[in-house]
Amino acid sequence: MTPRRTFQIIMDITMTAMLPVLMAYALVGETAHEWVGFAMFVLFIVHNILNRKWHQNLLKGRYSGIRILGTVINLLLFIIMFCLPVSGIMMSRHALVFLSVSSVATLARMMHILASYWGFVLMSVHLGLHWGMLMGVARKIIGIKQTSRSRTVILRVVTVLIAVYGIYAFMHREIGSYMLLQNQFVFFNFNEPLILFFADYLAIMGLFVCVGYYVSKLPHRINAFKRMLTKETAS
Repeated sequence: MTPRRTFQIIMDITMTAMLPVLMAYALVGETAHEWVGFAMFVLFIVHNILNRKWHQNLLKGRYSGIRILGTVINLLLFIIMFCLPVSGIMMSRHALVFLSVSSVATLARMMHILASYWGFVLMSVHLGLHWGMLMGVARKIIGIKQTSRSRTVILRVVTVLIAVYGIYAFMHREIGSYMLLQNQFVFFNFNEPLILFFADYLAIMGLFVCVGYYVSKLPHRINAFKRMLTKETAS
């Protein structure tokens, strides 16, 4: 593995780890939230510079359903990742207090909530769309060369458990109400252990990673089903 590829993987892992920390802004402290958010924005810019070939190929090649979905998600993430720092600057009371614009604080808060929760979900789906490639890299690093039925069964059971708990956590945390802006203020239970908050948000991330991963597998499954029907018809 090249040093550049290694750096990309480390950076992507870091960005993924930052997501639940950013969602816990009231629990980790507003100052920490602002600086972690700034670091996330910088890493997002670097991530896109390193993946500039994707931008160069936007108008090239054939667009399949999955490519259209991935492109739409990426473009939405671009909008979201620029809305977050803009609204953050408007609300900043620590890192960028000298740029704070209090007169538009309400609009900034609504923008920040929408961008935060949609960004959290879409980044998780984006990760899921590339999960197969990431697992391939992980297998190379660990040195796994052969498939194992028992390992596959265990991983699938764990995946189902994470997804089921992710559905519960999504509903329990009322994520949908924030995504639809039905709640304009985010509720935090300050008596709750931080590890439980992270567990819930990691499970929600896992749920949408699963959604992205299995959606990316749909074309292959559909083609396999068509081939099976063709064989049965021919016989």
